[in-house]
Amino acid sequence: MENLDYGVIGNCVSAALVSKKGWIDWCCLPEFNSASVFGRLLDVDIGGTFGFRCSDDYRVNQWYYPGTNIIVTRFDNGKDAFEVRDFMPRYYLEDGSYYAPPDLIRFIVLKSGNPEFRVVYDPKLNYAKGETQTDVDPDYIKSYSFEGKYESVYLYTDLDKDSVAAGRPIKLTGNAFFLLSYNQKIRRQDVSRIYLKYERTKVYWLNWTERTIQLNKYDDVIKRSALLLKLLTYQKTGAVLAAVTTSLPEAIGEVRNWDYRFCWIRDAAMTIRIFNRIAHTREAMGFLKFIIDVTPAKDERIQIMYGIRGEKELTEYTLDHLAGYEGSAPVRVGNAAYKQKQHDIYGVLMDVIYQDMRYYQVSTENAEELWTIVRAIVKSVEINWQKPDKGIWEIRSEGRHFTFSKLLCWVAVDRAIKVASILRMERYLDEWTRLKNEICHDIMTKGWNPELNAFTQYYGSNEMDASNLLMESYGFLEANDPKFIGTVEATRRELINDGLMYRYKNEDDFGLPSTSFTICNFWMITSLFRIGRREEAEEMFNHVLSCSNHVGLFSEDIAFGSHRLLGNFPQGYSHLALIESALTLAGGTTSESKVIKSLEKP
Repeated sequence: MENLDYGVIGNCVSAALVSKKGWIDWCCLPEFNSASVFGRLLDVDIGGTFGFRCSDDYRVNQWYYPGTNIIVTRFDNGKDAFEVRDFMPRYYLEDGSYYAPPDLIRFIVLKSGNPEFRVVYDPKLNYAKGETQTDVDPDYIKSYSFEGKYESVYLYTDLDKDSVAAGRPIKLTGNAFFLLSYNQKIRRQDVSRIYLKYERTKVYWLNWTERTIQLNKYDDVIKRSALLLKLLTYQKTGAVLAAVTTSLPEAIGEVRNWDYRFCWIRDAAMTIRIFNRIAHTREAMGFLKFIIDVTPAKDERIQIMYGIRGEKELTEYTLDHLAGYEGSAPVRVGNAAYKQKQHDIYGVLMDVIYQDMRYYQVSTENAEELWTIVRAIVKSVEINWQKPDKGIWEIRSEGRHFTFSKLLCWVAVDRAIKVASILRMERYLDEWTRLKNEICHDIMTKGWNPELNAFTQYYGSNEMDASNLLMESYGFLEANDPKFIGTVEATRRELINDGLMYRYKNEDDFGLPSTSFTICNFWMITSLFRIGRREEAEEMFNHVLSCSNHVGLFSEDIAFGSHRLLGNFPQGYSHLALIESALTLAGGTTSESKVIKSLEKP
C-alpha cells in the first residue's frame, strides 16, 4: 500500500473503502463503528479483503459515477472488459422512509468480450480475531465466527458459488452481482433486483447533489466533498462521523493512531455550518436534534465527542493481533479523548445553535430546550474559561491556556447574546456582555505576542498555531485588522513547508509533528484570501487540490515531499474546510443549475 488510493461508498449507516484496483480492504457491518468484516487496511496478512484477480494484461481505472457515492472500477484488456459498480443501497420508499440496509453491492456490468477473473472473497469477522468459517449453501455463501461474540455475513451472487468461494476462474458472459449483507435476505436476489437497487441509489444521490448550490468555480470539488460529508452522517441519530476508519497513522511507524468513527461535536458542528451554506438544511436540523438528545441540559459536563448513537463512554483498547497500517501499531478501538476537557467545544456548539435559530424556524418546544442548553453553556464558560484545557489538538499531557480555546469561549458568549436577542431574553444581555468583554480583553493582552506581531498557540508562547487563523471567520477580528494580518503572515512564515501547512511545529506528547494537517491548509487559503492576497490563495488552493487521491478524497494528513495521504480517511474535517475555501474563492453561485457534464467516465 503506497497511498490511500481508495474510494469510499456508504449509505449513512455504514461504509466501505474500495481500492484503486477494486479490492474492498475496509468494511464494517452492520454500522460504521461495528467490528470489521474486511480489515486488510490494518493487516495485509490476516485482515480480510474482497477483490478480483485478473491477468496482467488488464488495465484498471476507477472513478465516481458523477454526482453520486457509487464507485466504478473498469477492468479492460482491449478485447475483454467489465465494470464493477460498488455501492451501498440508499433510497426512498413509498412511505417516505429510507431504505438503507447493512448491504454492500458489487454490480458487475459486462462491457465487451468474455472477461475472466478469479474472485478473492476472504471475510475476517470481529476484526479478524480468531477463525472465520465459510460455507457454501444453495442460496448464499455464509461466513461466521464464534470469536468473542457470534457474527455472520451472507454473500449472494448469481455466479457459481463454489467457484467464488474456492477462487477458481470465472468467465463472465453477462451482467452479474454480489450482494454482501449482515442480514439473511427474505426475498430472492437476482440481477434484475440488483439493477433496480443500483438505479434507485443512483437517482437518490443525483437528486441530493442537485439540491447543492451551484458555483461558478470549483463546483465539482465542492460536490464531491459535500457527498462525502453526507455519507458521514448517521441517519438514525443525525450524528456526523469524523472518518470511517480507525488507526490510520499520522506518520508511518508512529503511534499517533486513533479511532475516528465517532461524532466530535467540534467537527460535526463545523460540518453542519457548511451544510447550511450549501443549502442542505435537513442535515443541519438532524444534527441539531442529536445535540438536544445528547447535551445535558443543566449539567456543566458537555463531552467533546459521543458515539454515533449518543454513547458517552468510548473506552479505548488495542487490537494487538493486528499489525497496523504498514506496521504502524497499535490498532485502537474506542477513543480516550472523550474524557478530555476542551473549552472550544462551547463555542462551536453555540455557533450551530445560533445558526439554526437564526435561519430556520424552531418550534417552541425545541426553542425552550435549546435555550436551556444555551444558558448551561454560558454557565460552563463562566466556570471554566480561565482554566487550562487540552486544546483543539487534544494534547494528552498537561493542559495549557490555549488561545484558540479562549477564542471559542468568546464565541460561545457572543452567540449566546445573539440567541438571547432573538428570543427576547434581554435581561441576560448585560451580564453576558461583561463576560464576553472580559474574555476578549484576556485574549488581547495574554494571547498576543508583540515581538512576533501575532497571536500565538497559548498564553506566553512563542509558537504559532494554525487554529488562530479562524479568528476572522468566527468574527473576533476583522480581516483588515493589523493583528489578524500579522497573525496570518507570522503563521505562514513559521508553519509553511513544501507549500503545505503544519498545524504547529513545537513538540507534543509524541514528539515533533512531521506531516501537514490537511484542514490547516484550507484555513490558510481562506485567510490569505480574506486579507487580500487572492492570487496567492488560489495558487495554494490548486496546489493542495493536487494532493488529493485519484477520486478527489483527502485524509487527515499529507506527507511533506511525497504528498502521500496519511491519517484517518476520508476525513470530514478536511473536506468541510475545502468547501469553505472553495466557496470563498468562487465568490458566488450561478443563476441556474448546471447539467452534469457526463454521465459516464470522461
